Amino acid sequence: MTVTGSPVVVLGIESSCDETGAGLVRDGVLLGQAVASSMDEHARYGGVVPEIAARAHVHAMAPVVQEALDRAGLTLRDVGAVAVTTGPGLSGALQVGVAAAKGYAFSLGVPLYGVHHLAGHVAAATLDGGPLPDPCIVLIVSGGHTSLLLVRDLARGRIVHLGDTLDDAAGECFDKVARILGLPYPGGPAVDRAARDGDPAAVRLPRPLTGPRDDPYAFSFSGLKTAAARWVEARRTAGGQPHVPDAAAALQEAIADVLTRKAVRACTDHGIDTLVVVGGVAANSRVRALAEQRCTEAGIALRVPPLRLCTDNGAMVAAVGDLLVRAGAEPAPADVSVDPSAPLEFAALTPRARSAA
Repeated sequence: MTVTGSPVVVLGIESSCDETGAGLVRDGVLLGQAVASSMDEHARYGGVVPEIAARAHVHAMAPVVQEALDRAGLTLRDVGAVAVTTGPGLSGALQVGVAAAKGYAFSLGVPLYGVHHLAGHVAAATLDGGPLPDPCIVLIVSGGHTSLLLVRDLARGRIVHLGDTLDDAAGECFDKVARILGLPYPGGPAVDRAARDGDPAAVRLPRPLTGPRDDPYAFSFSGLKTAAARWVEARRTAGGQPHVPDAAAALQEAIADVLTRKAVRACTDHGIDTLVVVGGVAANSRVRALAEQRCTEAGIALRVPPLRLCTDNGAMVAAVGDLLVRAGAEPAPADVSVDPSAPLEFAALTPRARSAA
């Protein structure tokens, strides 16, 4: 069943990690959204615990969907299609979202669309500034992913990877160094806050893979993490304590420098005049500021979603679903399942359930 005719309301459901998100989009316009986070339950462990996340999704799913509907002034009877994240992410968490989405779609008699989580982050940029230019360069930067992409038609076309992280993602680097510095989880926001009182030039940290012979679009943050850890260890070995604001500012500057330098170079190398920066780390104040500065200097238009749409949310999933509906894409099969490690190739992601051996 493919949706045709007048624009329909798409309900988007996101449950790939520790946020339970629901959003409602119609014809490119965000009507309402709600998010419940289990972050506080994971903080004591210094990272996300899959079993806790899955249970939290079970409890939060129906209330979050209802809250999104209430904020949009709609009821379930107004929903004409359902979109859900089918990967990548935590297997148990994804299963909760897919089960809920199937239930809503079946009970309402509307089509269901499987969505790639990272394509959702890209689509989030359309909810604030309208359709993305064809083509554009997209920098996805989050806790588990750092990629430079060439995107044309998000709903129909194949997404081209120009470069990806070879080891730690930028957000992962923030989390690991924050723990070394004694800052709380999640590390990205904690480092951002601490860096406000620090001097980024006080600590010399490397800029990985920025040499003349390095891959211009690949990323690597494992060595940066190690360099920061060794600096902290040296201070403590000498009988002192690291100045956390300076260390946070230096780390943030190094990450922002590498990300924005490579992203702007990708735009200029490919003759593309729009850069889109998305994902959780796109909420970092220094990343946003340096991206704006360098894009302005290079004559490149910058698109960054508002802060509320940078982290995981249902609105971004609904945005992809809305694009798929308007493109006339085929809905997901009845046995659509999840793929926790799905590569990003297309916005639609409809892995099939495996039959029992």
